[in-house]
Amino acid sequence: MKTRVLVADDDESLVRTLTWILKEHGYEVDVCPGGDGLFAKLEEVKPALLLLDIMMPKVDGLQLLERMKQDERYRDLPVLMVSSMPPEEATVRALGLGAADFISKPFRVRELLARVEAHIRVGRALAQAREEARSRAAMVDILHEVTDSLKPDEIYHILARRVARALNISKCSMVLAKPGDQQGVVVAAYENPMLRNLQIELARYPEIRKAVSTGRLVLVEDVATDPLYEDERRRWEREAIKVPTRSAVALPFWMKDQQTGVFFLRTTGDDPPLTRADAQFAETVIKTAVSAIEKAYDFESAVTDKQRLEKLASTDALTGCMNRRALAEALAQELDRARRYNLALTILLADLDRFKSINDTRGHIAGDSVLRQVGELLRREARSVDIVARYGGEEFVLVMPETAPHGAAIFAERLRRRFMARDFADPGEDPLHLTVSIGLASFPDDRVHSADSFISLADQALYRAKNEGRNLVRQ
Repeated sequence: MKTRVLVADDDESLVRTLTWILKEHGYEVDVCPGGDGLFAKLEEVKPALLLLDIMMPKVDGLQLLERMKQDERYRDLPVLMVSSMPPEEATVRALGLGAADFISKPFRVRELLARVEAHIRVGRALAQAREEARSRAAMVDILHEVTDSLKPDEIYHILARRVARALNISKCSMVLAKPGDQQGVVVAAYENPMLRNLQIELARYPEIRKAVSTGRLVLVEDVATDPLYEDERRRWEREAIKVPTRSAVALPFWMKDQQTGVFFLRTTGDDPPLTRADAQFAETVIKTAVSAIEKAYDFESAVTDKQRLEKLASTDALTGCMNRRALAEALAQELDRARRYNLALTILLADLDRFKSINDTRGHIAGDSVLRQVGELLRREARSVDIVARYGGEEFVLVMPETAPHGAAIFAERLRRRFMARDFADPGEDPLHLTVSIGLASFPDDRVHSADSFISLADQALYRAKNEGRNLVRQ
């Protein structure tokens, strides 16, 4: 069955082109001309992805997007906004309302197809995880709490606790180990809820070692007499170790058709010993829970993929710094926070002096190397709360929350000296030294009304630094 893509756009020529391209690459395409009746069309065709124009004569694409993301039925549907608006303005608005991505007109075919494929893949994974979450209420009562968690480590702890209570035993653990491993990792223990990722030597746990190697349930009804524990009992006697364990069950479990670990149950003292019925009960629980654990991992993976795409969309490919588009959104948020809580906020606009001469004399490869090193230097010098972005060309912006002008000026001066002292040449090349001019602007300031006016203020200070001879800090 082909994957369905819905196109909502008023440009008939563009719609024909998109339809042809997507069909040629195996997609089923439905069209909603001009966005009219979009919600009825969504309900009818149930697409895997929506391509939505921002500006249409009869309807506002951004308003449609906002309504969609408020509707639980379409909250997880990936929406790619298409527009001829300026990228910075359109992208910030669209992503802020919940769009998965933005692509400018005219678009590049390979880029369009790559984005469509990536977002459909992430959207499917998220939808499957959501569907599994909705169906968890049907699990047996002991698994009800498990179904309410989406993190694998939380599920492990819940399982250990609920099974221990159901069997009225004091020790129940989840141990991750595969055939051939010499060590296992205890990821959850009922008797110690704070325990996380404790490594154990499997040689000390013969029932776990046997369960891992054979892939079968191991029941030890009496640790004091079972032959499996003969070597360990000798060691306990030799080292004068008192072991409270009376009986044990080691139950291997699989995820994604691969043996993953062992469910480890023990009784102590006067507790009744574990029986075959107890082992079968635990086996039923763990087999049912494995699907929830697998989906939890799938969900985390899907979220990670989405975060990776979001990071890619907000990062300058050359320098690894935040790009200008993402900076606009981040600076607006910081400015709003500073205004709301009456906090200081300072930005530095740094421009490399005479950078063009580097490209002219050493080539663009050397110039790119310098820009990469500048990005690394700025990120290293900045605090963890600061934002480092490439504003364009050889200009960089540093956003410093809760920083007053005096402190920012001291930092900027230190940064200027770091640039002077550094050799930016690649290994084997002639030394390459450069300087930087820096303009500062701080909030509160009556002239700052938006992120753009804030940067404009810093740009004026930068102009003064350049005009007064370069290699200076001005505010």
